[in-house]
Amino acid sequence: MAEPLKLQATGASPGIASGQVYLAERSALVSMPVAPGASGPGTLADAVETAIAALQHLADRVDGESRDIIDFQIEVLRDPTIAEMTEKRVSAGEHTVFAWVAAIDAHIAELEDADEEEVRARAVDILDIKNRVLGNLSGTPVEDFPAGSIFVGKDIEPSRFLGHDWSRGGGIVLFGGSASGHVALLARAKFIPMVVGCGRFDVATDSQVRIDGDAGTVFLDTQAEGISSAPARGQSRTDAAAINHGKLQTSDGVPILLSINVNDPWEIASIDAATAAGIGLLRSEFAVRSLADTANEDKQFQIYRRALEWAGGKPVTIRMLDIGGDKPLAGLEDDSGAMGMRGIRLLLARPEIARVQVRALLRAAPFGNLRVLLPMVTFPSEIDDMRRIFAEETGLLLRRKIAHRLPQIGMMVEVPAAALMLDTFDNAEFFSFGTNDLAQYLAASARDGSDLSAYRDKAAPAVVRLITQAMTLAAGKPVSICGDMAGDPSALPALLAAGLRHFSVAPAQRPAIGSALVGLNADGTRAAGD
Repeated sequence: MAEPLKLQATGASPGIASGQVYLAERSALVSMPVAPGASGPGTLADAVETAIAALQHLADRVDGESRDIIDFQIEVLRDPTIAEMTEKRVSAGEHTVFAWVAAIDAHIAELEDADEEEVRARAVDILDIKNRVLGNLSGTPVEDFPAGSIFVGKDIEPSRFLGHDWSRGGGIVLFGGSASGHVALLARAKFIPMVVGCGRFDVATDSQVRIDGDAGTVFLDTQAEGISSAPARGQSRTDAAAINHGKLQTSDGVPILLSINVNDPWEIASIDAATAAGIGLLRSEFAVRSLADTANEDKQFQIYRRALEWAGGKPVTIRMLDIGGDKPLAGLEDDSGAMGMRGIRLLLARPEIARVQVRALLRAAPFGNLRVLLPMVTFPSEIDDMRRIFAEETGLLLRRKIAHRLPQIGMMVEVPAAALMLDTFDNAEFFSFGTNDLAQYLAASARDGSDLSAYRDKAAPAVVRLITQAMTLAAGKPVSICGDMAGDPSALPALLAAGLRHFSVAPAQRPAIGSALVGLNADGTRAAGD
């Protein structure tokens, strides 16, 4: 029997998996509202008509009083005044989805300000149809692939990864890609084996393949002689011993906090909150699949509330939407491919997106210990601008008598210019180092390019030196690290020596990182006997 073909590449997420090949072409996105005033499949008009049809179907199966409510909702959806308000905003350059949401919100505000309680109660009915329409718009951005298969292709979108059922195993092989890319982060968090940088190769869709995310290898035709059966999904060679607390001590007794990074909000259901010091980073952009989701305040509120309740009073740090650049959002018409138009810059340029998320965060804050991270901050003025939005939305919720609380507001330290001037950020209450972007910008590399993977190790000393200098400028404020470097045991001595005492890593990395930390002294040296 012929020997299996072995390809050597780069491991992006540990573990071994085997299965039938799913050969992916460039994924076809489901139609979304991508232009102001657009019509046709997937537009706002379609979502409204779908909602009306569903309500009419429901009305045929309910009692008279309930039907009155539904008829009122249908009437609002067909209200020409709301359509005119929407069109006016669209003509002024606003995106269709946000123009419609603004018109609906204005109607809700009118009802909430009414003197009659019965009229005020109608506001809830309008909120229901608002969310129903936004739900119709969201959908699933890309087609799924068979559960248990090995995804093989040029790339895979975060939304496609998150929408897939990984419970039956499977893995990912990319012709290009990067071990520092965002899907690689997701894969490591869910312990999905992943290999990148294989280069394009010929493989039949119905053939078998085995991947080793630890060694960075791909074996084609696993039925061939020489390939043994793969272990269970997610099996890694790293130590899997559980850590039963998030508060550790170095060998010489210095306290260390070990939190977790969360990409998929649903993954926390399978994690024992007692094993971590809280959530050090919740990447909110991975919970948002489309522009319609960014307009859905209630959906975001429920996601944040769930994370806070899971933590049981421990800190939960939620990063505001880090969209743009290499994380484009379906339906967003900004030039998000530009490196600079990302994170806080995009949020301030599109305040309608920021305001929805800010309200959701303010409403969720009373349910736990919430801290908010601002992404890609470069200048202190950007924090001031975002704080003004928080203050304005706080005033709105206060007038509407909706429970809320202003959380602590900190910043990601991932732009070298900010790291070098950290002492000027008096308006940030805490800092969190994002080493993935620091490495990218210090190495002048594209985030998803193969050169970043090649230069990342070489750039590591520069990243550590920058962090060490920035730590002296932090002025005693709380500091943590949540990038890939925090989950690399070989980097821990230098990070401890720099003064870091709070690490946030993927849940799957927590046991190995915890074991490594307790074997080191606070100055990064190894404990005696190790």
